[in-house]
Amino acid sequence: MRIISLCVDGIHQAAQRGLYDWLSSQDADIICLQDLRALESELDHSVFHPEGYNAYFFDSGVKHYNGVAIYTRKQPKALIYGLGFSSGVDMEGRYLQADFEHVSVGALLAPSADSEMESQEVKIKFFDDFQAHLAKIARKRRNYIFCGNFAMAHKPADVENFSAHEDESGFLPLERRWMDQLFTQLDYVDAFRRVVKDADEYTWYPEETEEGTGWRVDYQVASSSLASQIEYGAIYKTKRFSSHLPLIMDFDLEL
Repeated sequence: MRIISLCVDGIHQAAQRGLYDWLSSQDADIICLQDLRALESELDHSVFHPEGYNAYFFDSGVKHYNGVAIYTRKQPKALIYGLGFSSGVDMEGRYLQADFEHVSVGALLAPSADSEMESQEVKIKFFDDFQAHLAKIARKRRNYIFCGNFAMAHKPADVENFSAHEDESGFLPLERRWMDQLFTQLDYVDAFRRVVKDADEYTWYPEETEEGTGWRVDYQVASSSLASQIEYGAIYKTKRFSSHLPLIMDFDLEL
């Protein structure tokens, strides 16, 4: 099973840059896109509904703001829109989940705390609630793969010139501790790091350049029970569709 995830910085712009042409050549089973910046009603053109895929969207209800999509060759057994946090803070990001027989795949866009509509307090609350959600679903006999822009990096190797960013949102000590807990106490794995150990592997260039600005904030986070089934991982660097780069992961897993 191949999963491709990408934060697109606006789906119309990414499409104009050739995203869907590239995706058609990748033979992905599931595609998770984040930060569509479009309402579902604005995505009725055939380019946003590629042949062979079931397309599902979850917008914010606000034009030009967040939104996620999942494309899947196999029709899911169920779809879950949002994380259901009682605080409602999950709607400051966006989450859409497709449930299959033994695995659920989620497209996640976390609050980034770098826009007028988001704050660091909202981001902290989101991840506190998300941690509680992960602990709750750990009791279920189901595997999960969360794909998306987590808006934070984990290790110094995940931020170019990391010492210059230690006081910035996305690499704050409390954020790195949250990632530590995710991959230890909560029993999930960073799928990409299971198969790629190299430094200088970044998924986000805030200035869309490659000069000292790389961050790895885009993940496919999998249940630890899937760790042995992670076969391949790569960040596609040949062409840019947004300030983020596509993350490609192959799992020895059938839907």
